[in-house]
Amino acid sequence: MNVDPYTPHSGDRRYGVLHYDLAIDYRVTTNRLAGIATIRLRMQETAKHVSFDLVGLKATKVRVSGDRAASFRQDDRRLKVAFGGERESGQELTVTIEYSGAPSPRRTRWGLLGWEELEDGVLVASQPTGAPTWFPCNDIPSDKATYRLEFTADPEYTVVSGGAATRSTQRGRTRWTFDQPVPTATYLMTVQLGQYDDDRVELGATPGRLFHPRALAPRVRSDFAALPQMMETFVEAFGPYPYESYKIVVTPDVLEIPLEAQGMAIFGANHVDGSGGSERLIAHELAHQWFGNSVGVARWQDIWLNEGYACYSEWLWSEAAGGPTAHAKARSHHASLRMLPQDLVLSDPGPTDMFDDRVYKRGALTLHALRLTIGDERFFALTREWTSRFAGLAVTSDDFLGLVDEIADGQARALVRTWIDELPLPALPAARPRR
Repeated sequence: MNVDPYTPHSGDRRYGVLHYDLAIDYRVTTNRLAGIATIRLRMQETAKHVSFDLVGLKATKVRVSGDRAASFRQDDRRLKVAFGGERESGQELTVTIEYSGAPSPRRTRWGLLGWEELEDGVLVASQPTGAPTWFPCNDIPSDKATYRLEFTADPEYTVVSGGAATRSTQRGRTRWTFDQPVPTATYLMTVQLGQYDDDRVELGATPGRLFHPRALAPRVRSDFAALPQMMETFVEAFGPYPYESYKIVVTPDVLEIPLEAQGMAIFGANHVDGSGGSERLIAHELAHQWFGNSVGVARWQDIWLNEGYACYSEWLWSEAAGGPTAHAKARSHHASLRMLPQDLVLSDPGPTDMFDDRVYKRGALTLHALRLTIGDERFFALTREWTSRFAGLAVTSDDFLGLVDEIADGQARALVRTWIDELPLPALPAARPRR
C-alpha cells in the first residue's frame, strides 16, 4: 500500500487498517470532542513505528497491544507511534488512541475539509483529506476498513452516519451506534448532527431515510419524490444497490455542493427548492454508492472512474425520466468541452485539477464513447461486472481497461486509452441506430 502522490503528507504505507472502533462524545454548545479510537491493523512492512493522520486534536494516551514500551509523539499533521521493538510484516496489532479537542476543518488546496460547525449542528465533508479532523486514521483511499462508531450527543440532536444504527439514552445523553461492515475509505466515513425530522421511504428492496429540518419538509418530500424510480433505474443498469440502506441528510445551512458518504448523501438547504431543481445532483450522489464508494479508487489520479460514472448516471437518469437522452447530453457537453483548454490528462489530472469539471464531463464522455462503440448490451454488462467483481475494493484505470479488453476487445480498450491518456478531446463515435 503506497502513500498517494496527490496527498503525499497523508497516510502510511507500513500498515493497512482492518477495523476502526470509534467512541466519541461531543457537545455542540462548546464544540468539545473526546474520543477513543481502537484501531486493528496489519503490518505491510517490517517497521519500528507507524503514523496516524490526526489534525487539530490532541492525543493524550496511546496503547499498543502486547507492547508496554510503546511511545508516541505528535506534530500538527501526524501521530507517530513507536513500538518497543520491530513489528514484522503480516503481524496484526491493536492501537488504542485517546484524544480530544475542539474539532475544526483543515485548510487544503481544495478548500476547508473535514469537521465543520453548522449554525446548530455539525457537518463532516472529508474528501479527500478531511477525516483526520475527527479521528486518527490512515487517510489514503486505498486503505478501506470496517467501522463501528459510537457517538454520544445531547438528546435534542439526531446523529446520522453510515450503516445500521441503534440508540439509547442515559443520564440525559443519547448514544448512537453505527456498524459499517462494508470496507470503507476514510474520506467516506461521516457524521452529521442536527435537529432533524426522519422520513422513511422505500427504495425497492432498500430502506431509505430522509433527514431534514422540519421547516424544509414539503420541499424535501417534493424534490426526492423520484428517488424510488431513480434507484430502480440504477439497480437495473448497475446491479444491486451495495449497502443495507440509503440515507439523505438535508442540512439547514447552505452548502456549495452536495456530498457523498458511505451509504449516504448530504445536501444543503439551497439544494431543495420544491420543484426538482437539483434532480441531476440527486442522481449523481446516488450513483456514487456504486462508483466511488463500493468500487473506490486506489489512488486519487483515477478519480475519473468515480466522477465519470456519477456524471454519466445523470445523463442516464435524464433519459429514463423522459428528458434529453444520454446521447443528446453527450453531444452538448462535448461541444462545451471543445471550447475549453485541452491541457488535462483524464487519467492523471494532477492534484490541483482532480475536481475540475472537465474530469467529470470528459469521464462521462469516455463512457458514452465506449457505449457507442460496443453497444448497450456489452456496455451495461461491463458496468454490472465492474460493480460486482470489484465491490468493496480499490481500483485503478488499469483495472477498468483490463475489464474492457475482456468483455469487449483490444480496440475498445485502445479507444478508452485515447480518451483518458491523451490531451486532445477525441470526436464522439457515430451513434448506433436504436432497434
